Amino acid sequence: MTEEIRQAVDELGNAVEELKTENRKRLDEIEKKGHADPILQDKVDKISDKIAEIEEKRQDNEILKKNLERAEEKLASIETRLARPEYGGTKEVDMKMKAFGSYLRKGEVDPEETKALYESDDTLGGFYAPAEFVAELIKGVTEISPIREIARVIQTDKRGVELPKRTGQFSASFVSETGSRTETTGYQSGQVSIDAHELYALVDISQSLLEDSAFDLESEMASEFAERFALAEGTSFVSGNGVGRPQGFTDSSAGVSSTNSGSGSALTTNGLIDLAYAVKSEYQRNARFVMSRATFSKVLQLEDTEGQKIFHVGLNLVSGAPSTLMGFPYTLATDMPAIGGSAKPIAFGDFARAYTIVDRVNVSIMRDPFSQATSGNIRYVARKRVGGAVVLAEAIQLQNISA
Repeated sequence: MTEEIRQAVDELGNAVEELKTENRKRLDEIEKKGHADPILQDKVDKISDKIAEIEEKRQDNEILKKNLERAEEKLASIETRLARPEYGGTKEVDMKMKAFGSYLRKGEVDPEETKALYESDDTLGGFYAPAEFVAELIKGVTEISPIREIARVIQTDKRGVELPKRTGQFSASFVSETGSRTETTGYQSGQVSIDAHELYALVDISQSLLEDSAFDLESEMASEFAERFALAEGTSFVSGNGVGRPQGFTDSSAGVSSTNSGSGSALTTNGLIDLAYAVKSEYQRNARFVMSRATFSKVLQLEDTEGQKIFHVGLNLVSGAPSTLMGFPYTLATDMPAIGGSAKPIAFGDFARAYTIVDRVNVSIMRDPFSQATSGNIRYVARKRVGGAVVLAEAIQLQNISA
């Protein structure tokens, strides 16, 4: 165990123990006086925020680790295929990236390089980015957007996809060996359409940086666009209304049911228990909680009827043993609603079954040397298409702040 990991383990363990002690004092005061001392409440809140911050960093590191492992596997597979003669070897890949780089830096591509690029994007006069650039960009988006990590993600070269949707089930009946068997009824199916909506982002890069041959322009742009795409996506995956953007799982149009918290203004332990067990058992095996870091810090203060925390910290950072809430994993997502009357700040369920994200594989980039010329910058406009929708609403539930 490295010294850095040891310090993180000690810091988390000490914070959890301190929270147990101070929160018990807070609960005792509430029981005796009806309210907690403001100074003590503030202390408990700060300890909870600290633990939430540590857990959020650990979540980010775990997502990054998984993405790196997947990227290494995918890269090995791509390199193997591209090295084969029928794929033209790595020379073709290098030519595409070289042509793409020339367009980004100079806005010019010679005839030979033009052939190496994928078809142009006639709507904006730009070019579709090479697959290698797109893969790097999508990897960056996934590292920032936690919903992508837990949802089902489909790639397509079309404007959308249609998925089968079960709306009813067959019934089953016992019958004797010689008994008559009647047709079982109840099964119904339909389709859900998920359109890939246009998403664009702007990045300005100074002319002086472009003239610096050592500047890794492609990597910088992939990083910048990934951050902007991820922030816009994240909001829509959670709360989008589905009109010109993805449908979020907390939006009323998604049809996801909710369970009351048992309080008109706060979370309660009983409310979270009701939430977890409102989801059918077939979805609980892969279920998790989803909430913001601010909400998570309040959940850390909840206890069961025996005075035990419902949060169980995973202190083994080496093996990656996760922390859990009531035995279930959780994901911290910035775009989840805050706690408040009638708000729905927590979701619980199997998100891989419930929510599907659709990525259109092409990403186009246009170089604009004119609009920011007076400031010495070149503007780049990236466009991609992404969709998202709830495909199985019964697989998740929302916690409604209500008595």
